[in-house]
Amino acid sequence: MMMPITRRGALKGAALAGFPAIIPASVLGAAAPSKRINVGAIGVGRISRGHDMKEVLRHDDAHIVSVCDLDTRRLAEGQRFVDSAYAARRGAAYRGTRAHDDYRALLADRDVDAVLISTPDHQHARLAIDAVRAGKDVYLQKPAALTIAEGRAMVRAVEASGRILQIGSQQRGQEPWPQFHRACELVRNGRIGTVLRVEVGLPGDPAGPPAPAMPIPTNLNYDAWLGSTPEVYYTERRVHPQDSIDARPGWLRCEQFGAGMITGWGAHHIDIAHWGMDTELTGPVEIWGKAEFPRGGLWDVHGAFETHARYANGVLMTVSGTLPNGVKFIGDDGWIFVTRSGPVTASDPGGAQVTPLAASDPRILASAIGAGETRLRRTPEQHRDWLDAIKVRGTVAAPAEIGHRACSTCLLHWAAMKTGRRLRWDPAAERFVSDAAADKLLSRPQRAGYAIAV
Repeated sequence: MMMPITRRGALKGAALAGFPAIIPASVLGAAAPSKRINVGAIGVGRISRGHDMKEVLRHDDAHIVSVCDLDTRRLAEGQRFVDSAYAARRGAAYRGTRAHDDYRALLADRDVDAVLISTPDHQHARLAIDAVRAGKDVYLQKPAALTIAEGRAMVRAVEASGRILQIGSQQRGQEPWPQFHRACELVRNGRIGTVLRVEVGLPGDPAGPPAPAMPIPTNLNYDAWLGSTPEVYYTERRVHPQDSIDARPGWLRCEQFGAGMITGWGAHHIDIAHWGMDTELTGPVEIWGKAEFPRGGLWDVHGAFETHARYANGVLMTVSGTLPNGVKFIGDDGWIFVTRSGPVTASDPGGAQVTPLAASDPRILASAIGAGETRLRRTPEQHRDWLDAIKVRGTVAAPAEIGHRACSTCLLHWAAMKTGRRLRWDPAAERFVSDAAADKLLSRPQRAGYAIAV
């Protein structure tokens, strides 16, 4: 959420007399103040309130001290959301949450140890890079980046900083969906034989009507909201609803800000496919497929599609909206299918709910992992895993490189949709093989003042 620093740059909620910015352990529980992780939340809309801030607020050893949003109406609502949570826990009024309409002011706050980044996709990499360079640990909503080049720049910045970054790939945690860990562990231990194919089912997005230009709301810094992407006229349908926090925002269906559901849900399911295939640190070597794109209207991300990817180990991945939402591993001795027990947010498109964990033979699912077999790391809910890692300077379930590889694979499927031809990929060099035209899809032009050095 980069923006020029203005006189509004740091709205200090904690400046209200009599209310401390960092409250004592007696208020929040047994965690000593010296052990507590002070968290800033950048972006306080639907995902932050319904997921990221909500999860952090569960834990006494973390305290959300600051919130930031470039829509000041949402900013005020986010500040009230956090204050109300701590007031309920305290049993008394609390108004200690600081509020900033410029993320750089939040990053400059030495009281902030770590940040949640819950913004539109096109802002992810830039904010993560700036955050780790400011010495903050980061929980970054998926997908990792808008482009493959930005994702690689983000990984380099994290590695250079020594900070901890967790990608929001919550299907890896034992909470709320332990079936993904179970499925991947069974696959990795040969319960379906040698993996031959993986099928990934993702929802699509519909086209939308034209949306005329509208006056920019006075509470929204629209130039900063566009960030590195081209300047285009404001219309509410392109951004987020002004009268609702919970409604699905329009930017999710605009290619200027993301690639559509191929990265929106694909970052989750392809990450799980990689986990089961043991390809978390690489990517496919060949990609092809096709997709339908709207011929009119504001929303222009892909609709119906089917894409394919071949990996160096010979596994063929198919991703399509015609498949059940989830991941199916198919081997020469059976199959395992895994999906969520429910959606992250009610406003996400989904489809009919199916059995969360199934196999070609029930005995596969009852199989015990024996001594000497591969045991995948068990982690708690993804935010809890992140907080635990911060406290001991340890590892997380979905670090920057793993999140980047899941995202880059999604973007390779998107590149196949856009070109309509078979592409060869070098996962080590992260370039297309002898294809300068396709290489142009690895990055996008960036607006002056908001560019990421890639």
